[in-house]
Amino acid sequence: MKILFISQLLPLPLDAGPKIRAYYVLRYLAEAGHDVTLLCFTRPSDRAKDVEDLRKICKAVEIIPLIRSRVKDVADGLHSLFSETPFLVLRDQCAVMKQKLHQLTKSKSFDAVHSDQLWMSPYVMGAFEGIRTILDQHNAVFMVPQRLAEYESNWLKKAFLQNEASKLLAFEQATCRAFSHVVWVSEEDRKAVSSVDDGKTVSSIIPIATDPSTYPPVKRSSPFRVTFVGGMHWPPNAEGISWFSQVVWPQVARAVPFSVLTLIGKGAPKKLRTDNLAQIEIAGYVGDLTKYLSETAVFIVPLRSGAGMRVKILDAWSWGLPIVSTSLGAEGINISAGEDLLIADDAPSFADALVRILRDPILASKLSECGRATVEELYDWKKVYPAWDQIYR
Repeated sequence: MKILFISQLLPLPLDAGPKIRAYYVLRYLAEAGHDVTLLCFTRPSDRAKDVEDLRKICKAVEIIPLIRSRVKDVADGLHSLFSETPFLVLRDQCAVMKQKLHQLTKSKSFDAVHSDQLWMSPYVMGAFEGIRTILDQHNAVFMVPQRLAEYESNWLKKAFLQNEASKLLAFEQATCRAFSHVVWVSEEDRKAVSSVDDGKTVSSIIPIATDPSTYPPVKRSSPFRVTFVGGMHWPPNAEGISWFSQVVWPQVARAVPFSVLTLIGKGAPKKLRTDNLAQIEIAGYVGDLTKYLSETAVFIVPLRSGAGMRVKILDAWSWGLPIVSTSLGAEGINISAGEDLLIADDAPSFADALVRILRDPILASKLSECGRATVEELYDWKKVYPAWDQIYR
């Protein structure tokens, strides 16, 4: 089939969950023999090398610079207040993208259009009559602001988040009904968006998958780090790591004085940078994680908001690292709690789980080995993604 794949992100480098999802779906579709054209936004930090690498996979790659600014965000936010369109969708609407889409469809006929994530769905809805349209829903987006609102103390921000969640739910329900087929990464997300129960929406579950063969277990010697990896500009990550560092971490630091909390990723919350909390290292964005991973005793996923699957768990399993996560952090993933990771949902139990692993190398080794086995068995893209053949047949 000739497939037009529309993405909000350049799917390389593989440093974020949405990129990992998009990249391996693209690879599978191309290796299955489909003629794939990628149309996506790029950001100033994106590299020309990654665009060229994607051209080796896809028949064609077309890129449009994504322009964001504080002024534009304020304008889109005000517009959203008087519109049914959620702010998170409105801010990614771009006239240049629409023009390029029009040019592509005039110059080439497509059998199917693949919208990667909700953000790109407005470009597809109503624009492709008689053509099969597929929406890859990485998560039930409305649950992100809905869950963030539960922990927001500022009443104005809380009201904004609740309003955004309400708009997003209505938008997601209408959007799902407008596509030929909706693919979800978890049953939890599919159930959360009630439109799938209307008898009209055709949907499937295909979890996010990765390539464990490219991530051999790291060799660790005298590990001491409690490591978090993830962009902390993403509000669920920022909220979770703020809670962890202020409420959980002091208990761990006192119990295990040699341990160091290591935060890797862009945008660490300002409060963490100014509070001077003990035994915390803020590394920022790190291109090569090898040194940090080799010194990691336990990997943490302290999330209390968000939706979809946390790909960081798949990564940590691939690296052979023991994990402690909240229940929500492991949501949508087939886990065996106590075997391939530990689950803890409050500060005392989270701290206790970390201390147990830091003090017990046998437990740490067991979690590492079982986690690696889980990702190899259940989340290898070469095993999981043949399910896309049922969508594109």
